[in-house]
Amino acid sequence: MKYFVASAVLLAFLVSECSVQAAEKPYETGRIIEVEKRSHERILYYLVNTPVTRDDPYYQVSLQLNNFVYVAEYTPRHAADSLPDNWKSGTEVQMKFADKHHMWMKTPGGSELQLIILKRKPGIREMAAPKPASTQN
Repeated sequence: MKYFVASAVLLAFLVSECSVQAAEKPYETGRIIEVEKRSHERILYYLVNTPVTRDDPYYQVSLQLNNFVYVAEYTPRHAADSLPDNWKSGTEVQMKFADKHHMWMKTPGGSELQLIILKRKPGIREMAAPKPASTQN
């Protein structure tokens, strides 16, 4: 009976520790730079040494958050699914990072879509306006 109580107390402690460390990260406002529809070619089977393939569509999305550009991949559940209508260049979106390789984006309806982060690179900096040429006579 002592072991059962000790096990229950230990289990309760571990569960409470995990919930404290698993605090959810807040959403941040980023901007879509570019959305491009692509496809992966997948081999289904071979027919007399000839591969029979199928194209699996996905979207490559470039997003800017603070001083970084993230290139991510979104694969829809079904080949006929499309992206939300507002996912266009220049649109602000809500996003958060799950870990080093995954991020979540909110859709206009409030649901979340998971993206796989492919690349992270320095952001696009706004170029300063050129100085007017001085006129000397």
